[in-house]
Amino acid sequence: MLAAGHRSSPDSRRALESLCQTYWYPLYAYVRRRVLDVHEAQDLTQAFFASLLERNSLEAAHRERGRFRSFLLTAFKHFLADEWDKAKALKRGGGRRAIPLDLDSGESRYAHEATENVSPERLYEKQWALTFLDRVLNRLGDEFIAKGKERHFEVLKPFLVGEAQQNSYENAARALGISEAAAKVAVHRARRRYREILRAEIAETVAGPQEIDDEIRQLRAALG
Repeated sequence: MLAAGHRSSPDSRRALESLCQTYWYPLYAYVRRRVLDVHEAQDLTQAFFASLLERNSLEAAHRERGRFRSFLLTAFKHFLADEWDKAKALKRGGGRRAIPLDLDSGESRYAHEATENVSPERLYEKQWALTFLDRVLNRLGDEFIAKGKERHFEVLKPFLVGEAQQNSYENAARALGISEAAAKVAVHRARRRYREILRAEIAETVAGPQEIDDEIRQLRAALG
């Protein structure tokens, strides 16, 4: 986020595009909850992120060092309030440089959302949390892959996402060709590294270290 907020940084645009490609779906879910027309919701989402690129709005986020999660939703709300009529009239990108977003897949995801009696804000918070945790998990997976341990990651992943079943340690040990005790040690280390990455990622989106634990609580609350 910090690299994206520095217009002078050579990595600024690339960092901003990466952030947009990571966190576009929570905003799409938010506006889709407010807008019945699929294409209108897609156009508004694309136009917002094109506007971020055009204005480099993350400079304000960097100066204020507020929570990126809150900043992004607030900026989107302001965008909708100020430019709804103009933005919805534009075709995706509307002459601005468009960020490649797989909006059709977003609609497929949204179709499976349980949105009844869920506010747009609540849906945004939930999808932000899920997207954020996916990012953390993918970073950990990349580390395993870099070490040539992709198979280890696939076997250990259920322990990280709460999907481990009865006898899972025994099954993991068998799958990896190690003892059950070694499997437990591997799970412990993976969980520890997962927590380290989680805290490091959160540190990039909040004003200071004192807010990390509270943001973790917010993520948990968003997931119910």
